[in-house]
Amino acid sequence: MAGCKGPQSTLDPAGPSAQAIATVWWWMFAVAVLVLIGVVAAWLLAMRRGAASTSALQPDGARSERRWLVWGGLVLPGVSIAALVAFGSPAGLHQLPLPGGLRDAPAPLEIQAIGHQWWWELTYPASGVTLRNEMRIPAGRPVDVLTGSADVIHSFWVPRLGGKLDAVPGRTFRVRLQADKPGVYRGQCAEFCGRDHAHMTMTVIAMEAAEFEAWLASAASRQPAPVSAPAAAASQ
Repeated sequence: MAGCKGPQSTLDPAGPSAQAIATVWWWMFAVAVLVLIGVVAAWLLAMRRGAASTSALQPDGARSERRWLVWGGLVLPGVSIAALVAFGSPAGLHQLPLPGGLRDAPAPLEIQAIGHQWWWELTYPASGVTLRNEMRIPAGRPVDVLTGSADVIHSFWVPRLGGKLDAVPGRTFRVRLQADKPGVYRGQCAEFCGRDHAHMTMTVIAMEAAEFEAWLASAASRQPAPVSAPAAAASQ
């Protein structure tokens, strides 16, 4: 618990997607503590009663063992798993690019994240801006990240903003992130991908909406213009 702080802590969420994940984690932690207390209490009770009174050779002992088997081995795990699925599934919806939210909410921003050994290529398809190991996003606006890979399997993950998603060669997956307020967040490849995997990080900068639009326009104006086929042929 003391180590769950810092720029990569999932327990310090900075957006709705990460908050949903943290909420599920805290509920799982609370239930796990209750189960641990119950198991320790049952163990201490069994130790106190002694082996003789709970022997399976006695009728009462056999019935007691069957009750423990049914309620502790079947009913309790079944109810716990069903509750976890029912409670955790809605949290997973925050990671998906589903429609909804406020009517006047801004449209999601799309960013393409391509993993390389060992760096991230971040591209804004609408403007043609490409960054290396840096992703800038507007605060308060959903961002759909389209992940892919140029070589091996990587995993895109910004712990304080949302869940992780694999970047697979030849496939494109999508995950939704959002930062509630401006700030600097850390991203990390979460799939071992070779020698320098530990250094495959990125910086995510959340900016005010107006500041982001100004930066994007400025960055787009500095991008080299694409060379047309006739011009390329003439230059040869």
